[in-house]
Amino acid sequence: MFAERSPAVEQQKRKGLRVAFAVSIGFTLAVYAGAIVPFLGPLFAAQFLLGSSRPMPLGKTIGAAIVILIAGMAMMVLTNVLGDRPAPFLLILGLTYFACFAAQSTGKGGPAVFLVLVVSIIVPLLGILNKELANSILSILVAGVLSGAVLMWLAHAVFPEPFSQEVEAVAIDERPPALLRALANTVILLGSVVICLTSDNLTAAAVIPITVASLLGQLDVGASGRAAMGLVLVNLFGGVLASVAYAALSLRPNLLSIFLIVLVVVLLLGGRAAARSKDAPVFAGALTTFLILFGLGVSPLPGSAAESFATRIVYVAAALIYALLFAAILWPRASNAERISA
Repeated sequence: MFAERSPAVEQQKRKGLRVAFAVSIGFTLAVYAGAIVPFLGPLFAAQFLLGSSRPMPLGKTIGAAIVILIAGMAMMVLTNVLGDRPAPFLLILGLTYFACFAAQSTGKGGPAVFLVLVVSIIVPLLGILNKELANSILSILVAGVLSGAVLMWLAHAVFPEPFSQEVEAVAIDERPPALLRALANTVILLGSVVICLTSDNLTAAAVIPITVASLLGQLDVGASGRAAMGLVLVNLFGGVLASVAYAALSLRPNLLSIFLIVLVVVLLLGGRAAARSKDAPVFAGALTTFLILFGLGVSPLPGSAAESFATRIVYVAAALIYALLFAAILWPRASNAERISA
């Protein structure tokens, strides 16, 4: 039995090491380069690496990058043209979220769907809440996509996957899109975006919709209340780790400290996220929360990082409770209808 588990455990270790290496190196280099959104490239790299134990084929990598870039450019145009007209702006934004959630419900699309969601949240927020960054959004996005892809390939070069005749079998559940659930998720996420757009604090408010989108991707329709609360606690744990990490960094603020802090935290969360278990997406969500909060803390975006860090933790907790509450209200109707149609 031990012999049967050993290959899977070794594969998990290699995947976890790849994620820790790529994220810590990428995050540190992004801070050194003065990146406005230093977590973007490492976040893309983590999603790519957690999606498979094998490096993403070049064609698929280019395809995912093109999809993300097209989504970013489309969001830029949408923000520039309809940013001052809330009704059509939110309608088109909602249709974009609906398409992403519908694709997620089929079990296909991989990490690209979540990354498109992240892009569709960040670009409008930066474009509306920070006019100074409006013209830099595309360059930020391009740098994030390219650095994420480079980090993925570099991590596989340093920690390669041994050749095996066995093809990595990923069970794809062929199921029709759960449109009612996707509609409910769209309403929940769009509501959080509206809340964010009414806030003057970009660095704190931006955490809300990304956290909501991450949690909605982890929740299971049939999950018990205890399991759902566990999701909330683990995601909140990612925020608490970010707060502790920022406090530790303030004692010795330098690049080496950033590298070591991110490396330790990502080894803790990324190793669990790399496992073949139902809990893996939960720890991947906690890793996302950590990267966003810690990244905003060291970002050169306007605002006092030290003063607003506690506010961000509160925002994360509020976003998690908000998503869980409205999912509990809206999802049962969607799931019942889907059972009847099935």
